[in-house]
Amino acid sequence: MRGREVDVQHVLQVPDEIRRSRSDPAVFLFYRLERPGRWLCAVVKRLNGEGFLITTYPTDAIKEGEQIWSR
Repeated sequence: MRGREVDVQHVLQVPDEIRRSRSDPAVFLFYRLERPGRWLCAVVKRLNGEGFLITTYPTDAIKEGEQIWSR
């Protein structure tokens, strides 16, 4: 994801969908469609009232989990 910092900021600021992780309720997955069939996912964790970015990755599918928000 080197060099794609602006894309990561964009997925966090203007996601198409947000889901809660099935394995950790404090983890949220932010998705933004890049092109048909390809998403950018940013994984964040909320802990002690603050959030931090865990990782980002391109994917071809949205993971299961509770849908929190959708555009």
